[in-house]
Amino acid sequence: MGRGKADGKPRKRLFTTVLLLAIVGALFFLYSRKSGSSSIEYGSKSLKFGGDDSAIPKTIPVCDDRLSELIPCLDRNFIYQTRLKLDLTLMEHYERHCPMPERRYNCLIPPPPGYKIPIKWPKSIDQVWRANIPHTHLATEKSDQRWMVVKGEKIVFPGGGTHFHYGADKYIASIANMLNFPNNVINNEGRLRNVFDVGCGVASFGGYLLSSDVIAMSLAPNDVHENQIQFALERGIPAYLGVLGTLRLPYPSRSFELAHCSRCRIDWLQRNGILLLELDRILRPGGYFAYSSPEAYAQDEEDRRIWKEMSALVGRMCWKIASKRNQTVIWVKPLTNDCYLKREPDTHPPLCSPSDDPDAVWGVKMKACITRYSDQMHRAKGADLAPWPARLTTPPPRLADFNYSTEMFEKNMEYWQQEVANYWKMLDNKIKPGTIRNVMDMKANLGSFAAALKDKDVWVMNVVPENGPNTLKIIYDRGLLGTVHNWCEAFSTYPRTYDLLHAWTIFSDIIEKECSPEDLLIEMDRILRPKGFIIVYDKRSVVLSIKKFLPALHWVAVATSNLEQDSNQGKDDAVLIIQKKMWLTSESIQVSE
Repeated sequence: MGRGKADGKPRKRLFTTVLLLAIVGALFFLYSRKSGSSSIEYGSKSLKFGGDDSAIPKTIPVCDDRLSELIPCLDRNFIYQTRLKLDLTLMEHYERHCPMPERRYNCLIPPPPGYKIPIKWPKSIDQVWRANIPHTHLATEKSDQRWMVVKGEKIVFPGGGTHFHYGADKYIASIANMLNFPNNVINNEGRLRNVFDVGCGVASFGGYLLSSDVIAMSLAPNDVHENQIQFALERGIPAYLGVLGTLRLPYPSRSFELAHCSRCRIDWLQRNGILLLELDRILRPGGYFAYSSPEAYAQDEEDRRIWKEMSALVGRMCWKIASKRNQTVIWVKPLTNDCYLKREPDTHPPLCSPSDDPDAVWGVKMKACITRYSDQMHRAKGADLAPWPARLTTPPPRLADFNYSTEMFEKNMEYWQQEVANYWKMLDNKIKPGTIRNVMDMKANLGSFAAALKDKDVWVMNVVPENGPNTLKIIYDRGLLGTVHNWCEAFSTYPRTYDLLHAWTIFSDIIEKECSPEDLLIEMDRILRPKGFIIVYDKRSVVLSIKKFLPALHWVAVATSNLEQDSNQGKDDAVLIIQKKMWLTSESIQVSE
C-alpha cells in the first residue's frame, strides 16, 4: 500500500504539470491570436529588391483579417506588447511609435468583409458604405449631435457636431459673421485659405469649408472615438492622424490663417500652455483661433476658473479677442513683433531662442515659448500672401529662404503642368469623373504637382521628406496642405485611404538611405484603395525592378513611358503607371476583374 501511494504522487505531479503547461500554452495561443500576430504574417523574411529575378516573390502573404485597419506606427497592440513606458496624461500613446524592421508585417492588408469601391465624390461627403468602415459606435454615442447616422448599408453624415447641432454650414457662416467677413463667407475674399481643425471628429467642419474655397487639415488621434479620420478620408475630406502631445505637429510655422477647436477636450493650460503655444507656432500673423467650448461662456465655477487663466495666458501671448458670442470666442494674433518686444522682462511664456528653428518638426519636442516673426513678416505686417486663388501661382516671400528665384519657381510650375498633362494622357479612359479624390504626392518639393491639378476635383496631401529641404512652408504659402514624413516608416493613415499616389524619385531616395524599397511597396499597397493608381517616376533601372513585383502585389501596369529605351539614348528616367486590383477577403486572394 505504501509503495502504491508513493508511485501515485509523481504521476499526480506530472499530470498537474502537463495540465498547467497546456493551460499556459492555450492562453499564449489565444493572446497571440488576439494581438493579430502569427508566424506567416509577422516578422517574415524581407523581400528582395533588384538583383537575381529568382528572389522576386511570386506571391506576398495576406495578413490576418484582424489587421484590416492596421496603422503600423500607431498600433496600440504593438505598444502593449513591447510595454513602452509612455506618459498617458501627455498623450504619448497616441503619438508615432514604429516597429523595428524585424517586427514589421510583411503581408498585404486585406479589406474588411463585404468591402465595396468607395462612393464617388462629391456624393461621398454625405455618405459612405458601412461595410468599408464597420464602426457604428460614434453614431450611437453622438446621436444627439448628428455626427453620423446608420441607414441600411450606408452611414450618412448630416453635418452636425458637438457645438453645431444645426449643421456645419450654419456654424461656419456664424464664424464669418462674427469676424465681419463680407457676405458672411469664411474665405474673406480669398484672404483666409488654410485652416487647422484640431479634434475634428468626422471632419464635417472641414468638409463644409470646401464649398468656400477653404481647405482644412483635420486632425484627430487614433483613440477611443473609433475611426474618426478613417471616416473623414472615406468621405474625401483632407485629414491626418495625429495628436497634440509632446512632439511638434508635422507642419511648418505660419501655415494656417485659422485654427479651430469645437469641444475638442484639450487642456490648453497644461504644461505652461505648451499646446496653445504650438497652435501659436503654426498660425500666421493676424491668424485666428476659434474656440467653441463651455469655458468660453463660463457656466460654472470651474469653467470660470479655466476661462480666467486662459484669458491671462493668451493675453501674455499678445492675442486679443476678435469676437465673442454665445458658445464661441475668437482670438486674433498680432501682425508684428511689437507686442512681444514691449512685454515686461521675465514674462511667461518667454520668447523662443533665436537659434530655435520653428520649421523643424520631425521628432522635435514642443517648446513652451513664443515664436517671433521673421524680419520679413514683421516689416510686411503679415504673411504678405496673395489672396486665393492667385496665391497658388504667385511666388511667396519665403522662397527667399531657399534662395529660389521667381524664374525657378515659374519653371518648376511649367515642368509639372506638362508632366501632369502627360500622366493624364497615359491614364486616358482609366479615370472617370469622381474616380480620384484623395491624392498623395510622396515627394512634393514646391507643390507644383498639386498646383497642376487645380482644375481636377481632388485634394493633395503633399509630403516633404524629413531629411530634405523643408519646402513644406512654400506649399502652405501656396494655399495647399501637406506634412513631413520619413518613408523608411509607415505613414500616419488608415489602410485604403488614397486614390492616387505620386512617387517621384522616392524609391531612389529610399535605396540611398539604405531603407527597404520592398517595405515601401507594401506600405503603398496598404495606403492605396482597391482600383487606385500609382505613378512611379524614377530611374529606369528602379522602375524596371518595381515592375517585377507587380504580380506578387496584385498590381497591373496601365501605361509606361521611356521604359524600354536604351539608357544611353536620352534621359535615364521612366514612368510606370500602376493600378491596384480589387481582391476579395478570404484565406487566399481572389481577383475581381
